[in-house]
Amino acid sequence: METPLLAADIPWLLYRSYFALPKSIVDGEGRPVNALLGTVNALLGVIDGRLPARPCRAVAACLGAEDADYRVELYAGYHAQREPMPRELAEQWGKAPELLAGLGWAVCSSADLEADDVMLSLARGEEEAGGSALLLTGDRDLYGAVSERVAVIDLRKGGPEEVDPAQVRERYGVEPQQVADFIALRGDPSDGLPGAPGIGAKTAAELLREYGTLEAILLAAGAPGAASAPPNPPPVPAQQMRARTATSLRDNAELVRTFKEIATLQRIDVQRPPDGATDFAGGAKVARELGMARLAERLERRADQPDS
Repeated sequence: METPLLAADIPWLLYRSYFALPKSIVDGEGRPVNALLGTVNALLGVIDGRLPARPCRAVAACLGAEDADYRVELYAGYHAQREPMPRELAEQWGKAPELLAGLGWAVCSSADLEADDVMLSLARGEEEAGGSALLLTGDRDLYGAVSERVAVIDLRKGGPEEVDPAQVRERYGVEPQQVADFIALRGDPSDGLPGAPGIGAKTAAELLREYGTLEAILLAAGAPGAASAPPNPPPVPAQQMRARTATSLRDNAELVRTFKEIATLQRIDVQRPPDGATDFAGGAKVARELGMARLAERLERRADQPDS
């Protein structure tokens, strides 16, 4: 049975845990460790609850820059609405690589690009090696990485759910390879991208189903600088575009092109992690050094189990 690589969006997990769990979860010196604990718990929950019948061959803990400089240079509003990282979260952020590595998980990072780019790169590397990948993230940008061999793990109240190509089509109404075009048109509030004025999710999906690509849509709208012929012409003649939609696209053509460039994840050179099981004893040792006694005790019990 195929064993996938599990790649985790650590910045997302840290933020999610920091704001979801009480700050009263502290180490031996009274410093909050809620983000660290929640991140480890989320990953162990997926491994135990989602993958026991299909164990992951390795876990890749993915980190990166909070904001890739080139994306901010392209559009000053990128991530501009986000508050600065709280000091107590920043302290835990700095300790995360040590704890994650102690658990035997490969820490994969980029100084210049974001964790999403690292995850996309790992996923493509798995595909090229004939393997598969599961991407644990709440960032919908990574729907663009989904394929027959790559799925996103969506943490939901009822339990983790696997988002495959059919699920991307059901949720967004477009193919995975159209996700960056979709974001460019509709926008992405979490990243501070407004999209094209007047174009929401429904219209963006309709346009992409009809024309295929952002550039083909801009061509149909009569936008300046549009390619003389769409790279993937629609198989049937497109319906006439609504005048208001066409005007919005013409007036904002360069902006939506910029949004697509920002939303397109970048392939970088990242080493494919070797196969490796979770090291509960090693994780317990680091957790104890970080003053996380209860986590250490729980990991020690797991290390003593025969199948660990």
